[in-house]
Amino acid sequence: MRPIFSEFGRPIFFGIAVATALVLSQPLVRAANSPVRIGGPFTLTSPDGTTVTEQTYRGKWLLVFFGYTSCPDACPTALLEIAAALTRLGPVADQIQPLFITVDPRRDTPAVMGNYTQSFDSRIVGLTGTPQQIAAVAQEYGVYYAAHQSGRPDAENDIIDHSTYLYLMDSEGKFVRGLDADTPGDRIAEAVRGAMAKTRDNASHQGRPTR
Repeated sequence: MRPIFSEFGRPIFFGIAVATALVLSQPLVRAANSPVRIGGPFTLTSPDGTTVTEQTYRGKWLLVFFGYTSCPDACPTALLEIAAALTRLGPVADQIQPLFITVDPRRDTPAVMGNYTQSFDSRIVGLTGTPQQIAAVAQEYGVYYAAHQSGRPDAENDIIDHSTYLYLMDSEGKFVRGLDADTPGDRIAEAVRGAMAKTRDNASHQGRPTR
């Protein structure tokens, strides 16, 4: 089994099927053809305090990334590249909803998440929840995270080790492919366009409408 490395270089062993789906996803990997299910139901809180679920975003393609606002490297890099991809996509970006889901709900309140994502692009939505809700959605996506305690009571210096994949989900909530957190914005945009085109082609062959 091949390890997937976390933000700080430690190997994290998922099941063989998940590792294959994510690490080998440079060719388009569709959930329907995958032996595992990535993504699923969730209940979280948006920056304005509204409760949202996976159904809230149904009809939109999703770019989903897990991280936290105090992250020193991978998270700001990923969000900058997502913002660049949205710009590169132009009007097509209207069909995309980027979601930044915290793995640090203790510090990342709805207001903190909103302020953080707005500093990158107003179209990126930051989601938080209870520790139980975060654990549930992380499990649905096969996301690893673990806090390294600083020993200080305020926990302001705690670092959270977490897996760093960007998940592309189609408008029906099905996993399409995974991308590394440092994938350049133009390549993210290219992956999105290619996946959308493939979906349209498949739908036209089956005689059904596309979104």
